Amino acid sequence: MARPAPSPEPPRVGQALAQLRHARKLSLDDLSRQAGVSKSMLSQIERNQANPTVAVVWRLANALGVPLTELLTPGDAPEPPTIAAVPAHAVPTLRSPDGQCELRILGPIELAGQFEWYELTIQSGGMLDSQPHEPGSREHLSVLSGQVEVHAGEARQRLAPGETARYAVDQPHALRNPGRGEARALLVVVHPA
Repeated sequence: MARPAPSPEPPRVGQALAQLRHARKLSLDDLSRQAGVSKSMLSQIERNQANPTVAVVWRLANALGVPLTELLTPGDAPEPPTIAAVPAHAVPTLRSPDGQCELRILGPIELAGQFEWYELTIQSGGMLDSQPHEPGSREHLSVLSGQVEVHAGEARQRLAPGETARYAVDQPHALRNPGRGEARALLVVVHPA
């Protein structure tokens, strides 16, 4: 009687995970926060003492900014490029329904919901109106050209080129261009840890 073929061993993602984490200079705590996976589980995976579910591997891949297969394929994980350039046409852009405001998403997707930054363009008379973010969230707006009026709750502040405003956004808030020309600014959103 023929022996059944041995069942294949599940992929060991520990070595690839450890290499990618070290290449990005992330501690277990850092990766734990970014991926939403406990530090103890990450440690066990890296030592090949635990086989993560597909959902956990997917969260880790997203947090590290790599395809899922990079953690599941045996062998050495390739080193990330020293400089990762994003061509201008590949930068995602959001536009307000009225076309008056444009946000170019400059931050990497793996930081979304933690730390985000944008290049903001507002046409004359345009307004970017936002609902409250989670408690403790803050925005930092630096005007590059034109004028921007910041509305945060009941407070108002008009900014000129070179000026920066920092304000809580766990309340209704808006950015308005009161000037005659286009306004451009850098907008950074910091979410609580």
